[in-house]
Amino acid sequence: MKPKIEHLGIIMDGNRRWAKARRLLSFEGHRAGYNKIEEVLNWCNDAGIKILTLFVFSTENWKRSKEEVDFLMKILYRAFTKDVKKLHQHNVCVRVIGRKEGMPEKVKKAMLEAEALTKNNAASVLNLAINYGGRSELIDAFNKIAKNPSQKITEDLISKNTYTAGLPDPDLIIRTSGEYRLSGFLTWQSAYSELHFIKHHWPEFSKKDFDGALADFADRQRRFGK
Repeated sequence: MKPKIEHLGIIMDGNRRWAKARRLLSFEGHRAGYNKIEEVLNWCNDAGIKILTLFVFSTENWKRSKEEVDFLMKILYRAFTKDVKKLHQHNVCVRVIGRKEGMPEKVKKAMLEAEALTKNNAASVLNLAINYGGRSELIDAFNKIAKNPSQKITEDLISKNTYTAGLPDPDLIIRTSGEYRLSGFLTWQSAYSELHFIKHHWPEFSKKDFDGALADFADRQRRFGK
């Protein structure tokens, strides 16, 4: 029996390199990368994948130029105030995983409103990892646990205090742009995830790439340490 993908994670890497190769501003790469997300959501829907987690903005991305960060915040604000309405119509539950308190107040408010709008949607889940870091997530989980020191530390307890509490761990994680590392993406949850790396930059990620990753996953033997 072929393994089924319930939860797919994607590290959307290469927007700036895609733009540079075309002698475009990095902003154009981010815009193209953002537009790619709708296509991938449709592919996931057709493939029966119910949970998609996208690495959107890491805790390290604040180190980029103010102009680039400001542009990314504008894209996020648009996503949570306008484009979320289409997701809501398609019964998609939108969840933001990461440190909301570190976001610009305007964007944070839009995030919370988008989550509230879609919280009861049941067709699928879209997790957006924003201001996210795998180590930061674990620190936040441990701090939550520490508020009740009488609890015995177990794997289940830690999982219940992560940003993705209540969801299964990712079956498959795809990273684009030819990098062979996870860069802190879902550090706790990815322990037994299958990994697939693609040379194409995120804006040029194709249906062929997507189908190839799913076919590769279907051929793997998942033993979970057994």
